[in-house]
Amino acid sequence: MTWEPRPLPSVTPETAPYWEATADDQLLLCHCTACDLTYYYPRSRCPDCLSDAVEWQEAAGTGVVYSHTATELVSEWPEEALPVVVAYVELDEGPRVLTNLVDCDPADVAVGAPVEVTFVETGADLSIPVFELRE
Repeated sequence: MTWEPRPLPSVTPETAPYWEATADDQLLLCHCTACDLTYYYPRSRCPDCLSDAVEWQEAAGTGVVYSHTATELVSEWPEEALPVVVAYVELDEGPRVLTNLVDCDPADVAVGAPVEVTFVETGADLSIPVFELRE
């Protein structure tokens, strides 16, 4: 499985620890020590209290499907990578992550279905976190 034809994410100084961890198959979240909020997408200030008292925390990598959709038609997409299942996954730590569900039949995906993270290598110094259904 490759990440093509999707573009690689832009790595900034603010998100570099997150993307570096993906190369080691680790999913990181940000945790604000001022208000105790754990959040995603990585940023240096808490989106709730705006504190910069933020620490990186390794996520368990498990959660449930919060919402999902699938499509069989994506322009210039490799046919073997279809259908594309896009989902919001609510992680056990609380944040919701917009992601892809892989290696599943869209008919098997349901709200509340348990999932776990896996990583797609890109050939660069980062991997893309995606999720698979778990039993």
